This record gives sequence, structure tokens and C-alpha cells, in this order.
Amino acid sequence: MADGLAFSCNCGALRGVVSAQGIKTGTRVVCYCADCRANELYHGQPDPAPDPVDLFQLAPDAITITQGAEHLKALRLGPRGPLRWYASCCGTPFANTLAKPGLPFAGMRSDLFQDKSALGKIRAKAFIPTAGKQARTKGGGAMAWGILSRMITARLSGRWKDTPFFDAETGKPAAEPQLISKTERAKLYP
Repeated sequence: MADGLAFSCNCGALRGVVSAQGIKTGTRVVCYCADCRANELYHGQPDPAPDPVDLFQLAPDAITITQGAEHLKALRLGPRGPLRWYASCCGTPFANTLAKPGLPFAGMRSDLFQDKSALGKIRAKAFIPTAGKQARTKGGGAMAWGILSRMITARLSGRWKDTPFFDAETGKPAAEPQLISKTERAKLYP
């Protein structure tokens, strides 16, 4: 892992590497939210429920796509939601980002890596369902600190412009996000 950790979509057409520094400073999180589940279902992946979706949060500049960048596409589950990137070649969910590159954040799907254990232990569990109560998060402080510290570092260093998800000059997404319809969205939520 001295050079980083390789990843690929399910069919192998989209490939890349996360830098060793990205692995070192990233945070492994599992998310139980309905949107992460809906994203999996939209792309024809097995329903993760009642288990969570396993994500690795990192700064986008740590991600290098080495093959198949043309397959990187984006969608939104709602008009204000995050961009949910996927590999159009096989529908593999790839990562979540915020809508603007100036807030550098990526939550990559851990299943993209052959050895998820190389991403470290799970540091936070987000949106844990609790019967009759609002969902709760365990490890939220570590998760928030990781996001903020990576964002601040990327902004101060200028590395926020080094992202496979946005055009550095225009700030526009690398692919025009598709907004799924309310009808499609309703089918994804139990």
C-alpha cells in the first residue's frame, strides 16, 4: 500500500487508486440512511437492509482514476441532495460528493476495494434506526472532525481543485447530474 490502494467498479472498466495519504487520513463509516440504501437499489445492487452501506470518507484529491473516467456519471435523488457518482458501464455506485468542488468531500463505497480491511476499522455509524425515535449516530464527532480537517487542509493547500468529480476551471461536475423523478424515487424507499 506504499503507493496507495487500488479500486474498481464491478466490471473492472473504471479503475483507479486512492493515495496512501488518503487511506491514512480517511474515515471508514457505515450509513443506514434511506438515501444510501435507495442509491444501492437504484443501481440494481443487493438491498443492504438491515445492514448499512459501508463508505470511506476522504478528500477527493486522494482519488486518481487510471482507467475508464468516461464511465463516471452522477445522479441526484433530490434537487438539493449530494451528487451520487456511479460507473455507467455496470451501474456500480462509486462515491458521494457535495454539489460544489469548493467543499471537498468524497464518501467512496468501500466495496470498490478488494480488501476493505485496508481502509481501517469503522469509526462511525450514521443514521442508526431506532424504533419510535429519531435515527442516531455513533462516532459522529470523529466523522465530523475528519470531514472538517480534510476540507480545511484541501482548501488551504489548493488541492481541492484536484478532483476527478469536477472541472477545475469551471467548477462544474465532470458529468451532468441526472435528477431522478419523484416516481422513480418513491419506488426506492420502503
